Amino acid sequence: MNCPNCSSNNIRKNGHRRGKQNYQCKDCGRQFIDVYSHKGYPKEFKEECLTMYVNGNGFRAIERIKKVNHNTVIRWVREIGNRLPDSPESYQTPQVAQLDELQTFVGKKNKIWIWTALDKDYSNILEYVIGDRSAETFEKLWSKIKEWNCYFWITDGYKVYPKFIPDGDQIISKTSMTRVEGENSRLRHYLARLHRKTFCYSKSKEMLFLSIKLLIYYLKYKELSSLISN
Repeated sequence: MNCPNCSSNNIRKNGHRRGKQNYQCKDCGRQFIDVYSHKGYPKEFKEECLTMYVNGNGFRAIERIKKVNHNTVIRWVREIGNRLPDSPESYQTPQVAQLDELQTFVGKKNKIWIWTALDKDYSNILEYVIGDRSAETFEKLWSKIKEWNCYFWITDGYKVYPKFIPDGDQIISKTSMTRVEGENSRLRHYLARLHRKTFCYSKSKEMLFLSIKLLIYYLKYKELSSLISN
């Protein structure tokens, strides 16, 4: 028998759950039972919960309203998020792009930034990365977008941008960044973990990344049903 979380066979018996033998992995601490009875939720119910999630409700709020364990909803977000491409599908190459950074937290005190890039003439984030506010993090985004060969890149005055954007191609103008700032505001509005002054926060960089992938898909296509299996 192996742990379903880390595949270790270093496990021990740990009481009973619902009349079935419960086990615990000595390596990662995961508890599990040998045989689970299949009792799935219908597709419509999953869609309702996930739609609530990408419309500003946290996992605990969904648990209170829909009477489904918050860990179940977390698992659905993880499963669907991992199936989505890391970069949103796009058929447009911007001639003028806007770049910006959005600050949030992983844990209650660890600052992290979401760097976003989009076409100044269209909604929807085209590329993004998550990390600190260093040149090393922006370089990961730049490696994805430099092939756009934009005529201009519109940014704020943050010192990192000129290290990568060719001379003459950068426009520093906060007043010309309304599109990207609006999209970043939509991220804050639609994901509870990004709200200001909230009890919700990201506990891992992975869940923040998966949540943003799911939200960007939802904002673009206005539905989640095609992602959900029965």
